[in-house]
Formats: sequence, structure tokens, C-alpha cells
Amino acid sequence: MDDDEDRVLANRELLDRHVGSHVAWMSQRHTARVRTVRGEPSPGRTTQGECDALVGRRSGARTPAVAVMVADCVPLLLATPDGALVAAVHVGRQGLASGVVLATLEVLAAEGAVVPELYASLGPSICGRCYEVPAALREEVAAVVPAASGTTAWGTPALDIPAGVLAQLAAGGVRRVQHVDACTREDERFYSFRRDGVTGRFVGVVRPA
Repeated sequence: MDDDEDRVLANRELLDRHVGSHVAWMSQRHTARVRTVRGEPSPGRTTQGECDALVGRRSGARTPAVAVMVADCVPLLLATPDGALVAAVHVGRQGLASGVVLATLEVLAAEGAVVPELYASLGPSICGRCYEVPAALREEVAAVVPAASGTTAWGTPALDIPAGVLAQLAAGGVRRVQHVDACTREDERFYSFRRDGVTGRFVGVVRPA
């Protein structure tokens, strides 16, 4: 990446201070790979490795916060009612079709979460009216996640990733869902790769209570 190293580290230090612990990051690759963070990570630009979901568990004074970076993809945050378990998930087209949402729910359940009691929050992402794709790609994804099939505001094939995530959460048994229904391409408060080409990323963070 071409980001200025000093600025990256300075911004991450500011976030660590705000959250109250070092934040765990991932090297996102549009996969369904999930990693579990059991202790507070090292500060700086290090990551937990290549994955698209991080699960954090309460761990005394060294409780890890977990983060997801996006600029059109869906940032999904999950938490148990007591806050002992949390997850940050990066959901793009490939991750949605590969099953990263359900894979994360499976890991949370294995760690002791009761899935129907989870709280879920979807942050801003590109909407189905704006995410134009070739017709063949829409059909490929819709064959796995029918709810993701969409049409742009100008009448061409599209994918609705937030709708796909909501459908997969419902299928997985998650009932307590909040969705920040803002489109990153339309709303200039947010970074958007589709709108700007070269752009930054904004971050979703959740920390065990």
C-alpha cells in the first residue's frame, strides 16, 4: 500500500487511545477466513494475518478491540449481550458469496455465543442502486445469495451487498440487527472506491465490555 507510514501509525495510536486498548487489525482478502483474538494485540501496523473476520473475547485487563476497514464493502459488527464476545467482519462481494457472515456466526457459537441473542450492526456501504456489475457476475452471486440480486438506479445489473448480509444474518438466526442505511458512493462523508478510485478507508471497531 502507498499510505504514509507515519500517518497510519499516528491515526492508529489516536484510535487506540479513544477505544482504550490496542486495536486488532486484519489483512483483508475477500475470503471467509475468521481468526480469534484472545489477547490485546501489539500496537502499530501489525495485523492478525490474512482473514476477513476477527472475533475478540474478553480477557481481563488485556481485552482486544477488533476492527474492519472499508470503502464500499459492508462493515459488520457483532456482539453478545454481555459484551464478552465481539466480531468485526469485512463483507464484500466475494466474502458474501464465500460465506464469511455464516462462518463468523459459527466461530462465535463455538466460543459460547447464543446466536439468536447476538446484536449486529451494519455500517455504511455501497447500496444496490449504485453497485453496478456485469449480468453474469450478478447471477453468479445471486445463485448463492438470492437477496443480493439488484438493479441500479439507471436500470443495469447490480449487487445489493447489504441486503445479502441482512438475509444471511436472518438465515443464521440473528434477530437484533441495526443497519446504517447510508450509501458510501452517494454520501461524501464516507470513503468510496467506486466513486473516487483512489481513496482511504473508514473503520468499524468493537471492543468486548
